[in-house]
Amino acid sequence: MNLATLKPRPNSKHRVKRLGCGESSGHGKTSGKGHKGQKARSGGSIRLGFEGGQMPLIRRLPKRGFNNAAFKTVYATVNVADLNGFDDGATVNEATLLEKKLIRGKYDGVKVLANGELTKKLTVAVDKVSAAAVEKIQKAGGTVQAAAAE
Repeated sequence: MNLATLKPRPNSKHRVKRLGCGESSGHGKTSGKGHKGQKARSGGSIRLGFEGGQMPLIRRLPKRGFNNAAFKTVYATVNVADLNGFDDGATVNEATLLEKKLIRGKYDGVKVLANGELTKKLTVAVDKVSAAAVEKIQKAGGTVQAAAAE
């Protein structure tokens, strides 16, 4: 066996379909596109849902319902364990959290959740704090000045 005798496995290589190479090729004349019409033209493709100019189904059906999702209040969440990055006696608020890069993106407020343990004595002043997080912050000797504790 040498390099000259190497071949690909049988049936692993497929012949490329060569379009428009004479009638005897099997793909001559119309090149597999049928006769005339929009789909036979170059660049001729119709968008999804197009019904030949007839009013599409999606526009024939009436719009119904109302969705409150657009008015949902989105909170940036921070866990109690993340607050250990602050110095003892520091005040934790939206500005300081942004500074430490603990929150980012679009949000309407900040909420502290109770995941992890807190070892520092902090003053937490955010929009919301979970009940378990309040307990952990106070247990560590800190205080909570949240607009709503739940």
